[in-house]
Amino acid sequence: MSPNTSTMLKNKLKAHASKLGFLDLKIAKAKELIAEFANMQKWLDDGMHADMQWLERNKEKRRNIGLVLENAKSVIVLSHSYYTGIDYPQFEIKEVNAGKISRYAWGDDYHDVLMPKIKEIESLIIQEFPDSKNLCYIDTGPILEKQWAVRAGIGWQGKNSLVLSPDYGSYFFLCVIISTAEFEPDTAIADKCGTCVKCIKACPTDAIVADGVVDSRKCLSYWTIEAKHHIEIPTEISEKMEGWIFGCDICQEVCPWNKNKPKITDFVSFQPRNGSTVLQHDSIAQMSDIEFTERFSKSPIKRLKLLGLKRNSKALQTSLKTK
Repeated sequence: MSPNTSTMLKNKLKAHASKLGFLDLKIAKAKELIAEFANMQKWLDDGMHADMQWLERNKEKRRNIGLVLENAKSVIVLSHSYYTGIDYPQFEIKEVNAGKISRYAWGDDYHDVLMPKIKEIESLIIQEFPDSKNLCYIDTGPILEKQWAVRAGIGWQGKNSLVLSPDYGSYFFLCVIISTAEFEPDTAIADKCGTCVKCIKACPTDAIVADGVVDSRKCLSYWTIEAKHHIEIPTEISEKMEGWIFGCDICQEVCPWNKNKPKITDFVSFQPRNGSTVLQHDSIAQMSDIEFTERFSKSPIKRLKLLGLKRNSKALQTSLKTK
């Protein structure tokens, strides 16, 4: 295939992705992530993944994407905004008996919303390359999405470990399509964080321990989302929850690249469920398993389970009483 033809096909994918509401579509060559995997391995060796033992599985596949899809030639990375343009309500969290929800979880589960859309992109690839094999991932499988996003040129990895785009900030989801079809790759973007350390200074639990390195054992998002519901949140963490009950956006809120208001999504699915960006403690205390399932069946919050939500609520309320 000539370079011109490859570029034309790539632009066709980009145009269709834009019509589907994606911010960007960039492509990287499917090569081994040698340096990136070495960094991940050190992170694992240092125990910074806490009890997320699934990160220790399929490590060779994370390094060598050819083990995920044989004869892979291209890694196509798409970004989709979840920024709604709505700000958190300005109130003293202690006075309203509520906890804040991370922006990404305000609406419906992004896996369910975005998978049909990247399947459309996959169909377009198959239309152009009938013999191609393709695999689609959204924050699932043995894929280092952030590292591939950097390689493809979606952005660079910030000091808070998130991918930062010079045009869209960091409030976006990442989707990946691995393909045996070969496309002209895009160019990576240089790190633009410079000497800025606002995210490091703003983190209440000092979870950002080095540039691009977050220690999950100190991270509010880990403790309020990933930690198994039967594990109590340590006092040294709960006393610094800053009003967060599910996730934490502090390192994104202070980032200068998010200050210019990232592109607002008009997707109804990502708007706040029931118009609320917080969860009431009284409602959580009285909630049954059936009510939890009915309310959060299509929400990212469902993965926490009711016991986990009640644990978070209890820890947050206890921390507020001591202030």
